[in-house]
Amino acid sequence: MNKTLLLVDGSSYLYRAFHAIGELRNSKGEPTNAIFGVLNMLRRLHKDIPADYSACIFDAKGKTFRDDIYPEYKANRTAMPDDLGVQIEPLLEAIRAMGWPLLIVDGVEADDVIGTLACQAALQGVRTIVSTGDKDMTQLVNPQVTLVNTMSNETLDEAGVEKKFGVKPERIVDYLSLVGDAIDNIPGVAKVGPKTAVKWLAQYGTLDNIIAHASEVGGAVGDNLRQVLDWLPQARGLLTIKCDVELPIKIEELAHTKPDIAKLAELRDKLRAANDAYWTEQADIQLQIASAWVAFAEGKRDDALKAMSAAADAEDKTEKSVVTPGPLVPARELYGAMLIESGMAKEAMAAFEATLEKEPNRLGATLGTAKAADKAGDASKARQYYAKAVALAQDADPVRPELAAARAFLAKN
Repeated sequence: MNKTLLLVDGSSYLYRAFHAIGELRNSKGEPTNAIFGVLNMLRRLHKDIPADYSACIFDAKGKTFRDDIYPEYKANRTAMPDDLGVQIEPLLEAIRAMGWPLLIVDGVEADDVIGTLACQAALQGVRTIVSTGDKDMTQLVNPQVTLVNTMSNETLDEAGVEKKFGVKPERIVDYLSLVGDAIDNIPGVAKVGPKTAVKWLAQYGTLDNIIAHASEVGGAVGDNLRQVLDWLPQARGLLTIKCDVELPIKIEELAHTKPDIAKLAELRDKLRAANDAYWTEQADIQLQIASAWVAFAEGKRDDALKAMSAAADAEDKTEKSVVTPGPLVPARELYGAMLIESGMAKEAMAAFEATLEKEPNRLGATLGTAKAADKAGDASKARQYYAKAVALAQDADPVRPELAAARAFLAKN
């Protein structure tokens, strides 16, 4: 099986987490909502998408080459809110402590670093999964690159991109050049929306051909098109993700490392919430979970299982009072995963089913129950839960290997 590279567009999720989670501050009154939102998402990804290599990528401070090409690039954006800006450094510190490789490259955007890594991975036969909410990233999708959005639970492969936008991934840049990108202050053709862009690309094939045949396009939109013929190639250049960035690291160096428990404990105390008992308890629970996985990786199975079970018991006593994007994976579900890895299928099945009692439609716990039942020799229960998992996933691309295994099991049984 090909290896997998998981790339997280940290900049994309940073703002989403900040705006999605309400007021949340530590005991000193410092904001922590974006920190908790992004860290929750990273924990979920680490659990849901097993990967051989991974990295979290953020935009660097300062201008990029796009600003040199077009001074008005992103000129319409307001300054980062102070309550978000002060969370950046603590967040980066926490990500490193969790064991995630972190990349920030001057002069380019996170998109360009991700595009470069995805291209390098493809040359090495490594499959890439990009976690992002940025539509520009769809231009990277190909047989070896898939996008996932943990906030919308959306997965986009080649067919998914075409279904959503009406054009194939290789035409996304042409499509965006025509409709423009208001978020980045890149104008397109006035009065041209998605339907017209798709229609033109279906008729002429590429942006270059549309430009070459601009005289054939009638009406007001035709006049608008002819007015920006010199601009469109520049727009395309701004929208194209750079895939040849010189990086300070190789893919082989992006293996996930074990968490720094001491550092995480220090950060837990710094970020301890003053206005929400749930987050205070969760900080302790997540530290227990990290400690359990470190012990498991070191071969201390009994200690690891004991620690994870204690985390699950503690979590069962908490009441969630904050809705977050990319919610935390329940400790009981993680306990089940650890039990399966320890060859304790029946115990794992009980842990997963306990999770499902609280959240009946959790895909991870449903898949876990099916896998545990299969290993325990209960084919009937395995079939029941694999079928439920496939139904929950609907037509999503099987990013998670367990979904492919579920379909394979049902085909044979």
